Amino acid sequence: MTSFRTFTELVLDRAAERSAQDAFIFLPDDANGSVPEHLSYAGLDQDARRIASWLQANGAAGGQVLLLYPSGTDFIKAFTGCLYAGSVAVPAPLPTEQGQHFTRVSGILRDAQVCAVLTDAANAPEIAAWLASEGHTDVRCLATDGTDYADADAYRVPDLTPEHLAFLQYTSGSTSDPKGVMVSHRNLLANEAAIHHAAGTDHQTRFGGWLPFYHDMGLIGHILHPLYIGGSAVLLSPTSFLRRPHRWLKSIGDYGVTIGGGPNFAFDLCVRRVTDEQLAELDLSTWVSAANGAEPIRRETIEAFTQRFAPAGFKPESFFPCYGMAETTLLVSGTPKGRRPAVRTIDAAALEQGTLTDPVAHQPRRELVSSGIIHDFTVKIVDPDSRTERPEGSVGEIWVKGDSVASGYWKRPLTNVEIFDAHLADGAGGQDAGGWLRTGDLGALDGGELYVTGRLKELIIFNGRNLYPQDVERAVQATDKALGVGSGAVFTVETDREHLVVVQEVRISAVNGDLRTLATTIQSRIGQQLNVPAGNVLLVRPGTIRKTTSGKIQRTLMRKRFLQGELTPLYEVLEPAVRKIVADAAGPALAVTA
Repeated sequence: MTSFRTFTELVLDRAAERSAQDAFIFLPDDANGSVPEHLSYAGLDQDARRIASWLQANGAAGGQVLLLYPSGTDFIKAFTGCLYAGSVAVPAPLPTEQGQHFTRVSGILRDAQVCAVLTDAANAPEIAAWLASEGHTDVRCLATDGTDYADADAYRVPDLTPEHLAFLQYTSGSTSDPKGVMVSHRNLLANEAAIHHAAGTDHQTRFGGWLPFYHDMGLIGHILHPLYIGGSAVLLSPTSFLRRPHRWLKSIGDYGVTIGGGPNFAFDLCVRRVTDEQLAELDLSTWVSAANGAEPIRRETIEAFTQRFAPAGFKPESFFPCYGMAETTLLVSGTPKGRRPAVRTIDAAALEQGTLTDPVAHQPRRELVSSGIIHDFTVKIVDPDSRTERPEGSVGEIWVKGDSVASGYWKRPLTNVEIFDAHLADGAGGQDAGGWLRTGDLGALDGGELYVTGRLKELIIFNGRNLYPQDVERAVQATDKALGVGSGAVFTVETDREHLVVVQEVRISAVNGDLRTLATTIQSRIGQQLNVPAGNVLLVRPGTIRKTTSGKIQRTLMRKRFLQGELTPLYEVLEPAVRKIVADAAGPALAVTA
């Protein structure tokens, strides 16, 4: 698998070698009567050649090509067409499926210097109108689900090197300042090899997933890795999964899926929404790797899912906690195949001081789930201030080196020096002192396992203590069944001192009592369990908390929206000083609700 210089060479070889084999099976959103779409390697190759021929004929070879598609095989054909042409694919969310409409993709369009847009016939008119409104009349827009726009026989294999870019992976950050990770063919091949080593995949492996195709795990894990190993994948849309979570699980037994996963919330959703009648129809015995790439991974989720779906044949050793990010292409670490996830119980007070130590009797404790072990990277845990390496069992920023690490963000030279070429302090590391990726994640190495504890920028420093927001959020969400897991954000704001703020979604129909009592109970629980005052609690409607495409809470964004008065609470309790800074930012139109 390592003999290929580029991913383009690899896919061309796979297409010739396995032409009649299914590469992908896509399950339409309509579960009643819709026929699954089968895409063979030969079919993928033929359509990719036609798309590549058009890109080459229209001067887009080597340029950035924006992909705007609903979930389906048209996206896969277009992405492969970009690989074939030597173009740089730029996957992005389809604006008509996003609440923010064209705001995010307009930023990507400008930042990536796009020379062409590929989409389908249903969306082409609106996208063409959007391009015109943005003043990009020179950017061609092609609906690739037709057949008469190019001749597949006119395609020519490009002369590419491992350093050529394969695609730009835009991260889920601020919509006004998108950052595109530059993923080269070398990076992509290296990370697919890392996934292969960690998950033990081969040509008989069948993936099954629902993640957005423009998301790194959905793209690299569920689409490109099957091509890398010459395997196959059964895919459905995120909308289909969110409406009917059991469809994902049902497809595992129906098609013999062996590997696939998603964020922590996906497993929680299955536990809550799959009925006993649906459970009786499931067969999860073939599922040997259920990837969970959340940070942090919840022990409660692993145990609840395992217990709920054991009658369907799900095995506890099938859980595959892992860690990675777009900046490393995807995977950094993973749990060895066939081994149960490692859980480390530690003293809560020691964790606040930055060490993993065994718990003390009758004292608060925390449970951390390991994100696995590291094979294809060098990882150090570094003090983010002194830039010196921390000893084993100590918490610091996770720094990474390896062939999978991208060269940087598109057109961000100054940021790239800071993030992708970090140096250890003088005298530390010798020749290896430079060239490190600063992940921005906090974690520790202990007994060969990587434990991710949180985000550096989201760490709450409160009265000299280091608090992780997810610990506070977990305490809040255990208060009442009306408070959904993973549906809150905790952060601090500053006046003359630090103030803790809790924003939590609530299902009003499930509240046992009134909202005032619920808010007071939340404050009491935080005080009792964590010994910190929680003077500011906002109870909000479901859907208020912003998340990335991988389900991570966007706490920094929620803090910004809170300070700008953009949150509309069902009920709130605010300290006077906090209410004043919100009112000053929002102006006289701010409504006072409590």
